[in-house]
Amino acid sequence: MAEWLVERGIGEDRALLIGGGDVLAAKLRWPGEPWAGEAVMLRLASKPAGARRGIAHDGEGREILVDRLPAALTEGVSFPATITRAAMAERGRFKRPLARADMAESTEVAFAGGTLLFSPTPAMTLVDIDGALPPRELALAAVPALARALRRFDIGGSIGVDFPTLSARGDRRAVDEALGEALAGWPHERTAMNGFGFVQIVARLEGPSLLHRLTFRRRDAAIRMALRRAERVEGAGVTLLTLNPALEPLLRPEWRAELERRTGRALRVVLDDALALTAGAAQIVAA
Repeated sequence: MAEWLVERGIGEDRALLIGGGDVLAAKLRWPGEPWAGEAVMLRLASKPAGARRGIAHDGEGREILVDRLPAALTEGVSFPATITRAAMAERGRFKRPLARADMAESTEVAFAGGTLLFSPTPAMTLVDIDGALPPRELALAAVPALARALRRFDIGGSIGVDFPTLSARGDRRAVDEALGEALAGWPHERTAMNGFGFVQIVARLEGPSLLHRLTFRRRDAAIRMALRRAERVEGAGVTLLTLNPALEPLLRPEWRAELERRTGRALRVVLDDALALTAGAAQIVAA
């Protein structure tokens, strides 16, 4: 039976759905973010006349886009609501929260005979399938890997999948049926494969996926990854954490203190501009 395993990390909470010895799905939540399903009290800040959508503020002053507002609700009035999508940062813009909030370090997922390449964009998440197998075999081999990755990356919203072009209608039908079986139990809608091998999938968007966090908030994700590595090293002495200099301003004093409390070791930070953002390294050194 599948079971969620939750880890309260420094700066983030992590959850994995484990079943049959495999990772079935993953979730990340950064404290302070509104989260999908959270019940909140909001105060209406602005609403165009006759509109059902407006801007409200929560108790911490954050702006939240609210849908399905009662027509009689006026500005300044407080009302209960439920968050349906967390805030999302994208290149060039920021999406407000919406109310009614490890594999992802790489955007490539290998499977027997090919590779899935994920490309998060503001409009949709694109998935390109590449490999050396014949087109029909490659498409069918990609389906199980695609279904697992969508759950593990916690991807929602619009997803475009570029399968190999299959000219035979029977081959396209076979892939559609395999995709239906692989995605059974995962709420979504999808189109049938067109003549160019393209399939569009639409799933409920509740917040940023792991891929979106690592693409559009890469430094924020990288410092949390580094802290997790530092927390997991074992031994006596001092924790030496080596970081790209761009991450140092993001190392909050309270996170540093919490790491030292959890490990029982002092923390020493070294900066290395040759180190990739996500390659923060931790080791134990003599005090």
